[in-house]
Amino acid sequence: MKKSPVVLLAATTLVAGSTLLSSPASAGGRPQPGAPRTIADGLLTPLKLAVSERGRVYVSQNFAGELTAIGRDGSKTAFASAPGEELGGVSERHGTVYWTTTGDASAKLFSQRRGGSPRQVADLYAYENSRNPDRGMTYGLRGLPQACASQFPADNPATYTGLVDSHPYATLPTRRTTYVADAGANAIFAVGRHGRVRTVATLPAVGTVVTAEALAAQGLPTCAAGYTYYFEFVPTDVDRGRDGSLYVTSLPGGPEDASLGARGSVFKVDPGSGRARKIAGGFVGAVDLALLPDGRIAVAELFGGEDGAGQVTLVRPRSSYRRTLDLGSPGAVEWKAGRRGGSLYVTTDTFTDGAPTPTAKIQVLSMGSHRKHRH
Repeated sequence: MKKSPVVLLAATTLVAGSTLLSSPASAGGRPQPGAPRTIADGLLTPLKLAVSERGRVYVSQNFAGELTAIGRDGSKTAFASAPGEELGGVSERHGTVYWTTTGDASAKLFSQRRGGSPRQVADLYAYENSRNPDRGMTYGLRGLPQACASQFPADNPATYTGLVDSHPYATLPTRRTTYVADAGANAIFAVGRHGRVRTVATLPAVGTVVTAEALAAQGLPTCAAGYTYYFEFVPTDVDRGRDGSLYVTSLPGGPEDASLGARGSVFKVDPGSGRARKIAGGFVGAVDLALLPDGRIAVAELFGGEDGAGQVTLVRPRSSYRRTLDLGSPGAVEWKAGRRGGSLYVTTDTFTDGAPTPTAKIQVLSMGSHRKHRH
C-alpha cells in the first residue's frame, strides 16, 4: 500500500469528455466561464503546461519525453526532448522555460531561453540521495502488533521510513529561486541561481483507517483491519500567492481514485518556516492548481467527478464555495490574465479509458473579469 508511482495510471476507468458543467447554486453571481475553445490537440500525456506573457504555450508530453511549444496560431514546435525519460514540470518566466526530467536514478532541472540551448540547473536526484528529507518519517501502519506486522511481505512492509526517490513533477521560477514540487521525495525544494538545492518543506503523512476489504484487495493481511495507515502525501504542483505563500496540490498516496475517499488536498506552505497547512480537501487526483486573482483556486482533479472521468474544481479556502467544470481527465490548469479578465488553460482527455493516447487537447475557457484578491 505504498505510494503509487505518479504515472497516474492505476485508477478508475476514464471517459473522455469536455462539456462545461456550471453549478448555478454555488456560482454566487460570479462571471460564468465561456465554452471551452481547443487550441491544440493530438498530444500524449500533457501533464504540465505554462503560458507566457505573450500567449505562447509550452506543454510537456510526459511519457513521450517531449516539450512542445504551441504558437498563437496553434502551430507545434519541438522545444526540448529527453529520449527514454519522462519530461515534465514545465514553467516559464520572462522568456526562460524550465522543465524537469526523470529517469532511472536520475532527476534533473533544466532551463532554456527561446532560441538558446538547454542548461542543467540542478541535479535533484543527487540532492535527494544525499539528504532524503523525509527519512525520519514513518509511513504505513504505526502501532501494529509485531505478530501481524510480520505477516506483511518484504516488498510491502507494514511500516517503512522515507525512501530515496525523486520525481520532480512541477516547477515555479521566481526572481532568485526555482521551487520544485518533488512527488517522489514528498517535498518542496528550492533551487538557487547557481544550482544549490535546499528543502523548503516536507508534507505530513495523514492517516486512513483501513478495512479488511481494502487489505484483501491489496493481498495484504487482514489482521491489520481497523488500524490507521499513514500514506505518503505526494506534491504535484506549486504556485505562489501575492502574500509570498506557496500553494501546493497533493495526491494522498496509495489508490489515487476514490476507493478510499476523496483524499487529495491543497496545502499552504510558508517558504520561510516550511510550515504546511491544509486549506482545502476532498479532491480525487489533484494534479495541478491555478490561483485566480479573486482568491479562488482552480484544482485539476484527474480522477474527479461522480464517474471518475475528471473535472476542474474551483474552491475558495475557508469557505463552502465549490464549483466544478466538467473537463475530462484534466492533467494541468493555468491562469492567464487578459485585458478583460482572464482565461483558464486546461489540458484535457489526458487518459482515455484508463490509458494514455495521443488524443489529448489544450482547451481555453474565458473566465470574464475578476477583482483582485490577496491570497
